[in-house]
Amino acid sequence: MLILGIDPGTAIVGYGLIEKQGHKITPVSYSCWRTKSDMPMTERLLIIYESLDNFLRESPPDVMAVEELFFNRNTTTALTVGQARGVILLAAAKNNIEVFEYTPLQVKQAVVGYGKADKKQVQFMVRALLALKETPKPDDTADALAIAICHAHSMRRI
Repeated sequence: MLILGIDPGTAIVGYGLIEKQGHKITPVSYSCWRTKSDMPMTERLLIIYESLDNFLRESPPDVMAVEELFFNRNTTTALTVGQARGVILLAAAKNNIEVFEYTPLQVKQAVVGYGKADKKQVQFMVRALLALKETPKPDDTADALAIAICHAHSMRRI
């Protein structure tokens, strides 16, 4: 099964495609799409949508796992990330890809075993679980892989 993890954002959208065979998970491809902060939001959202849509057509996953929106203090950031999530979900729907959503707490629990793990702990476990030589950069890419791993580990319970 191919699982695509997505860490939504407007400046950087991390993605990580993994394959799950039995209990084994292996990385297939991972990176990020970037938009420039000086661009109008409509153009940034179009870039995100088209980048993901092209990826889904070229490397269609069986499912997509997306991080749920986490409200902290900055509601402006939450709203723009929500717009990015919207175009991400639209691309999945257009390509008939089933979407599963996970909170940051669920991702950390699945990958590290502790829901309040810090970024370094998550990155360490992503690297270890996927037998990578280096920690994926930027952080958004490692987070996307963690989201995909979370779904791989959660599949038994869904």
